[in-house]
Amino acid sequence: MPQSPICCSLPPTPYSLLPDTHLEAPYYSTMLPLFPLTTVLFPGAPMPLHIFEPRYRQMLADCLEGDRRFGLVPGEQAEPGAVGCIAHIRVAQPLADGRSNIVVMGEKRFRLLAIESTEHPYLMGRTEDYEDRPESAPSPQDQGVLIELAGRYRELLRVLMDSAGESAEWSGEPVPLSFQVAALLEAPLEIRVRLLATRSTTARVKALIEVLPPLLREASSRVEVHLRAPRNGVGGPHHEIVAE
Repeated sequence: MPQSPICCSLPPTPYSLLPDTHLEAPYYSTMLPLFPLTTVLFPGAPMPLHIFEPRYRQMLADCLEGDRRFGLVPGEQAEPGAVGCIAHIRVAQPLADGRSNIVVMGEKRFRLLAIESTEHPYLMGRTEDYEDRPESAPSPQDQGVLIELAGRYRELLRVLMDSAGESAEWSGEPVPLSFQVAALLEAPLEIRVRLLATRSTTARVKALIEVLPPLLREASSRVEVHLRAPRNGVGGPHHEIVAE
């Protein structure tokens, strides 16, 4: 299989080597229902999900009766040390056959400390908050470059999706800005996992600046093809995320 031309300077971080980030007063409960999925949810980003597996139907029902939150862990399995993102259920649409369509919003990141034995059919994990180091703020120059590159990339994606809606404003704060941009990327899972797991805002911003130019070239080529193709009044393809 050919290697992706998109690279990222962030090094792979084995789960066992992720730094401890114990905080005195975590905002969220340390126990979370866990949903392993081969995608990445970033703080502040929405994500549609289709829930059909029986154990996750039960998880959804339990979450809706509680605080409407669960932990989305990137990958096929949830392993101690993994960095995930708390998913807050904003919309839940039950279907006649027991399946559901939901929309979640990414909240804070967490680090999975351990899988706990419970009576639930789904996994429960003991977690801790996982934040960027306060001394890791990027330069205003890097933030400006990131906004310029990300703005161009977002406009290309809007053309590909035939979107006419208003784009959200970029955050003026570096941490949420970096996650806004990361959530846009149509990049390999490994790169998005690294972007989620890094605790240096500067490193994340620099990695995004590195990753965006090849993505811009790829998106530009796709836009040229898209604009030349016969139009039939139907918008571009929308990727559906299916929870298995």
